[in-house]
Amino acid sequence: MKAYIFPGQGSQFPGMGKELYKRSARAKALFDAADEVLGFRITDVIFEGSAEDLKQTEVTQPAVYIYSVILAKISKNFKPDMIAGHSLGEFSALAASGALDFEDGLKLVYERALAMQEACEDIPSGMTAVLGLEDALVETICQEIDGIVVLANYNCPGQLVISGEITAVEKVCETLRNQGAGRTLMLPVGGAFHSPLMESARKKLTQAIKHTSLKPPNCPIYQNVTTMGTMDPGAIKVNLIAQLTAPVMWRQSIERMITDGATEFIETGPGQVLQGLVKKINKQMHVSTAN
Repeated sequence: MKAYIFPGQGSQFPGMGKELYKRSARAKALFDAADEVLGFRITDVIFEGSAEDLKQTEVTQPAVYIYSVILAKISKNFKPDMIAGHSLGEFSALAASGALDFEDGLKLVYERALAMQEACEDIPSGMTAVLGLEDALVETICQEIDGIVVLANYNCPGQLVISGEITAVEKVCETLRNQGAGRTLMLPVGGAFHSPLMESARKKLTQAIKHTSLKPPNCPIYQNVTTMGTMDPGAIKVNLIAQLTAPVMWRQSIERMITDGATEFIETGPGQVLQGLVKKINKQMHVSTAN
């Protein structure tokens, strides 16, 4: 069974999609539609902007969504048996699978990006990758530290991400290094995604998601919050809202997809980060890039 997986923020690169725009009339129409929806030429930033230009959350999220969905929509081979997306990638997965209209999904993603960016400005916060430690130890240490810090991403065995107030994150990292962490690495993101510090963003996005039309996808989507496959629009909306303050259970989602019959994972979007994570979760899995 083919599982299509969609990356999140951090996978972007300058110039992504430029060749698609040149060679595919459908891709060009969708890129042009994206400029129309957003009210500014995001395609100029995607095609010609620097890595720094693409780093801003309000640009990164819609850019990754646009490229990922267009890649799926122009692919003759896009026939998923199941789908999943890493954080932002859930929106791309839903649009690619027919649950979300491309334009409606883009509006949601842009609102999400702006709300998250605004939440980041409320308090000094960030995210740090932690390598080489067990989930339970990192969870315990986060709970013991004063301040807001949580385990935000379960990416693969030995690769976790913590998220929270800068001072609390730094205290946790110091303790984790003393506990034998192979490495702690501050991530180049605007704030503490997938933590309680995103509560204001969650509230803002709740109404937007509730009022967006969502159809059942053409196959089950395995969502970050529950790790379970669903095609129920009501449940999908609840999970999209919860995702902003809840951890990304990526490893658990991939394991569930494999249990449910996935034999091949096809990354649909910029980069190859998710393929690497899948191979670390299960070495036997076949991984590839959508084309």
